[in-house]
Amino acid sequence: MLLTWIAELAEEPLALEPDDHPVEWETNTWWLSAEVEDRQALTVREVVDAFERTAALLRERVRALGHDGPATFYVWHDDQAGQLRCSTGSVGPDDLPFGGAYEPVADLGPIVADYLADEAPGWTRITDEAEEADGEEPAIRPFPVWVRDVADVEEVVEAPAGAADYAPR
Repeated sequence: MLLTWIAELAEEPLALEPDDHPVEWETNTWWLSAEVEDRQALTVREVVDAFERTAALLRERVRALGHDGPATFYVWHDDQAGQLRCSTGSVGPDDLPFGGAYEPVADLGPIVADYLADEAPGWTRITDEAEEADGEEPAIRPFPVWVRDVADVEEVVEAPAGAADYAPR
């Protein structure tokens, strides 16, 4: 089902409102989840390819809308919710609407690998680093967000070498 849901994203309503980003967030943001058994049946390559196809279709839609500014399709693993999340916005990759630190990345494979390997979706494991913080909050690391420019209709995207060989962090 996850691959079907990813494909269907390209057909959902799409709002590109540079002067009204909350409308974009509400219309264009999606939460995707799958049961552990379903995750184990998928490969990283299958999920990455599904998102790449969706990005290509979104690029066509953005072009058809006549949008002339930036437009970015982006995907991240919300570890706390146990979901892959994605959205499209009329912003560049460095201006995504996150309240915390994130790192735009060109390689979706490691994000998908972490999601597929998550055996307890929605549960976040406390790391040794957090336990050893002696009462201090551990440093919050930026989380990776895969970004794809969907405003540039000439962009050609190639899969990274060895994309099928990803292992979770």
